[in-house]
Amino acid sequence: MDMTMCLKSLLLAIQQYRDSMSTQNTAKLQKQVEELSGLKCDQLLSSGKLLPSECVSGLVEVAGNPNSSPVLIGTIVALLAQLARDEHSREMLHSSYNLTSTLASVIHQHSATPGEPLVLQCLQVLQKLTYNTRVFHSANYIHELIAFLMTNIQSLNDDITMPCLGLMANLCRYNHSVQGHIKSLDNVKAFYRTLVNFLAHSSLTVVVFTLSILASLTLNDKVGEKLFDAKNIHQTFQLVFNIIVNGDGTLTRKYSVDLLVDLVKSPKIADHLTRYAHFSACVSQVMGLLHGKEPDSAAKVLELLLAVCSVSGLRALLCDVVFQPTGPRLRAGPGRRLGAGHEGGFKPDQPGLSLVKWLSGPLDEAGSCSLKALQLLNELLEEALAGGSVSPCVLSFVEALLPVLLELLKGLGAAQGDAQLRRHCLRTTHVTHLLIHILHTLNRPLPSRGGTRALVSRQVGAQLCLSQVESLLACCQDNSPLTSQPPCSDGDHVQVYAEAVLKTLDLMSKLRGQVKDMETSFYRMLQDQRMVSPFSVALTSHHRDTVQTGLALLVEATPLPDFPSLILGESIAANNAYRQRELEMSVKRVAVEDVSPTRSFTLSDSSSNSSSKSVHSLIEKIQNGFELQEQGEDVRVSEIIDVYEQKLSALASKESRLQDLLEAKALALSQADRLIAQNRHQKAQAEAEARQLGSLLKEATRGREQLQAELASQVQEVERSRADTQELLQHNCRLQQDSQEHQALKGAYNTLLSRYSEAEQLLKELQKSHASLTKQTDALRRSHEALRLQHDKTVSVLEERESKVKSLQSDLQQRGDDITALREQLRAGEVQGKEKERERRELEETVDMLRKELNKTEQARKDANIRASSLELQKEQVAAKLKQKEDELNKHSAMIAMIHSLSGGKTKNDVNLSL
Repeated sequence: MDMTMCLKSLLLAIQQYRDSMSTQNTAKLQKQVEELSGLKCDQLLSSGKLLPSECVSGLVEVAGNPNSSPVLIGTIVALLAQLARDEHSREMLHSSYNLTSTLASVIHQHSATPGEPLVLQCLQVLQKLTYNTRVFHSANYIHELIAFLMTNIQSLNDDITMPCLGLMANLCRYNHSVQGHIKSLDNVKAFYRTLVNFLAHSSLTVVVFTLSILASLTLNDKVGEKLFDAKNIHQTFQLVFNIIVNGDGTLTRKYSVDLLVDLVKSPKIADHLTRYAHFSACVSQVMGLLHGKEPDSAAKVLELLLAVCSVSGLRALLCDVVFQPTGPRLRAGPGRRLGAGHEGGFKPDQPGLSLVKWLSGPLDEAGSCSLKALQLLNELLEEALAGGSVSPCVLSFVEALLPVLLELLKGLGAAQGDAQLRRHCLRTTHVTHLLIHILHTLNRPLPSRGGTRALVSRQVGAQLCLSQVESLLACCQDNSPLTSQPPCSDGDHVQVYAEAVLKTLDLMSKLRGQVKDMETSFYRMLQDQRMVSPFSVALTSHHRDTVQTGLALLVEATPLPDFPSLILGESIAANNAYRQRELEMSVKRVAVEDVSPTRSFTLSDSSSNSSSKSVHSLIEKIQNGFELQEQGEDVRVSEIIDVYEQKLSALASKESRLQDLLEAKALALSQADRLIAQNRHQKAQAEAEARQLGSLLKEATRGREQLQAELASQVQEVERSRADTQELLQHNCRLQQDSQEHQALKGAYNTLLSRYSEAEQLLKELQKSHASLTKQTDALRRSHEALRLQHDKTVSVLEERESKVKSLQSDLQQRGDDITALREQLRAGEVQGKEKERERRELEETVDMLRKELNKTEQARKDANIRASSLELQKEQVAAKLKQKEDELNKHSAMIAMIHSLSGGKTKNDVNLSL
């Protein structure tokens, strides 16, 4: 069946179901929903047509009706989940159709049976809708949804726990109102305990969801300081990196990356990450995921690397991982690209190759990956090339990267649609910004960069830059308000085109002195009248860098003779007037939406008539301008024609905006019809409630009569209560006095508590000193035992010595007696000694005489020896004489020995008288 016919049949079935919720209409509506689910309706919401919008609004309304069948609601939710595949459709379902509150109401209606398939289906769709989307906690059924999630997370049912944890992680992330609401609940401590227990769960997805919730709720609290302190944070880093690398799937990896990005935004945790020992190895493993072919995983990995680049202490480490040294390089030829294989100067296992692969990928498949890879390379090369010396591996990486960047500049062709053209312009802006940064760094006077600078100048030619600017200007002209309808959703297209053109011109300005014909092409493009639109958009932009780039190029262009300064002034004035009108329209938008359709069409007709009158008047002025040209030659007719063309384009843009306003009004009217239908339904419900209130009123009247009878008895009780009140007042006075005393006691308690804390601190110090003293006491006790044993030994030794001393004293006394006897003997010996002394003197005199004789004898012996040598014949005679002399000498020696023994102990040398 055709999509339009299917949508019309679905819209008719929705209207019939609103009028009558019969079984036949329910079956018909369910059949139409199933038929639409069978068709390819992924881009249904992004078409911007009214019929799909009405169908989706009706389906959301039916799903939110509490009287609808659960089977029908499940079929509708399945179709809406099919529509919510891309990010733009999810944003529309959340913001324009309020699907989040509707699904929350469905969950609230079936909260008694959380294990029902419809509840699980709604939770899964809500998790998909609320990812990276802020939900206001004051929206309908959001408080009930949070209470349902907290209850079922603590129920420990694995089937319902995982989707509840994922949805809770989405609601808490970057949402301070939801975080404050959860923290204000009474059971938040039990909820925290349950989450902490989930950290030991066997499923990595549950662990990641739990860490994400805890990081959102407790990162800046005392609980978060305990969970993510210095002892646990390194284990958390290792766990998250392991989950990113070896996760259960894309969903787990996506939430793990979000968790690490949120943790890195905290200065304390970022400081811990800079000191994480395994950071380089973990980043290398994470970058290994870029070798895969999944754009979603690659986009999350690049998002993580960009977040890491925001930490100054980690950027240098990341540069070391990406720009690690490579082997021998092969230069890329002019017709070769790096996205398809391992050519162009990169080793197959080099981390930079994966970045280059996504950098040169097609925009229609992984446009966000390409742009994020460019941003990451901008950050990394800014860090790597910022120092005074650049490593050779970085220069080789830049040389191998240049052909890829130039291929990206050449790749801008006939784009398919505004979205793809916008991505092309964004990529062109990033590429030219990266080339400008490389040139700015390589222009420093360092000899190691001369070859790379020459390579840049040689490969970036004037024809390349000129064709790039021409193609960008052609795209801008094709998408101008005069030739095509500007897209309503992407109002910054012109801004993106202008930035791309000006960045390319800025690159030409940097290279004009180094590349042949670059200066001529640069000044020729500055004088092109098509440059008026990019200049006017840049000079009136809200971005500071764009304005500065536009001003720098304007300074170069203003002295040129053919620069259209007058047209530029008119264009800037028109842009300012349009912005002023947009500001006024934003203030009056609520009033404009209340205007009737007749008035809107009248306004459209009047604006069309005024536009046509303005066009005719401009044509007359142009004709008058040609007449003035014939009269005076000094007037520049071309500039006047350009001014009027700008005015015509401004009028055409105004007409297109009025047409957009009418379409918006038509959409508002359709929404008003839907609100009227909802109001009718609510009115019927109010009437039913009014009837119920009437019956309740009758019952209340009967109850009032009964209460009047009870009132008399209550009056008496009131009198008694008054007396009790007086007593209570007196008791209250006593309680106030007690309260004052309590306050005083509380102050005293606080002082005592402070003293107690001081005493406790002092006690801790004393306990430390007591412990040290105890150790010293033990040492002293051991030394005392050793000394006591030594003392016992000493005492025993002393007793033995005393007994010896006593024996020695007795011996000494005996010796004293002996000495006295010896003294008496000595006196007798002295008398004998005197006599011996006299005898000795006599003997000495005798010895002196004998010595003289001995000398004579010695002289005689010498004479005898002399004679014996010459007189051998007289030997026998002399021998006989000598024998006689020897006998005499022997006698004398005996006499000398006897004298020596009698000489009182004096030592003398013996006289050797032998021959």
